[in-house]
Amino acid sequence: MARCVQSPRRFEELDFRQTALGDLSLRRRIMPSLDNLEVHEIILGDAYLMTSMFTEVEQALSRLGLAAAEQAFPGEAARLDVVVGGLGLGYTARAALEHASVASLIVVDYLQPVIEWHQQGLVPLGAGLVADKRCRFVHGDFFALAVAGREEAAFDPDVPGRRFHAVLLDIDHSPANLLHETNAAFYATEGLRSLAEKLHPGGIFALWSDDPPEAGFMKALGEVFESCESQVVSFYNPLRENESASTVYVARKRSE
Repeated sequence: MARCVQSPRRFEELDFRQTALGDLSLRRRIMPSLDNLEVHEIILGDAYLMTSMFTEVEQALSRLGLAAAEQAFPGEAARLDVVVGGLGLGYTARAALEHASVASLIVVDYLQPVIEWHQQGLVPLGAGLVADKRCRFVHGDFFALAVAGREEAAFDPDVPGRRFHAVLLDIDHSPANLLHETNAAFYATEGLRSLAEKLHPGGIFALWSDDPPEAGFMKALGEVFESCESQVVSFYNPLRENESASTVYVARKRSE
């Protein structure tokens, strides 16, 4: 007797929520044109927040940012305190946790459903992040926390005034292409200066951007940080069958 094997559905909406920023959807699709690749996507309104098809730059953000932090704090191996702004599908956070130098990781996300998807195992990396004792999710507005006063709780709700060795940011599409217009102040000099106060002397701020390096943003970084650089990260796009590119900025705070 022949057996009937049920094929996975090619498209499935795993969850849908209404949020203050718009409709939020978690989707899973099978791509027959790519050897039945399983892809998870987070959609906010009409915009793609994250897809598991392209994760090279998210991982490069952690790799480049933490390489700079390990160089800045060579005597503090295995005890770097790190913040990731933006949870998404978890690729930046997981890449950070692959570094033995990371002692603690706080992942800040504005969207509570995204945190819940990881806690409930609805996304592939969720279980691993939840199981890692170094990793903690914080529900909050990264940009508001970044400009909070030094004596306020800021990124760690349990430790007011806590400083970190590195902050890795992956939320807006770029400093000029924002999810919300209120985020713009963060990318100017005063916003970056407030963030720098949350870093130890010599600390690292790294940022993912989907746009080419921007001279105006580099200028703002240079006014606040001792050094800054931008690196273009290229990756293959199987949908377009060509190379795509994004940017990772890495800035280092002056050592006191």
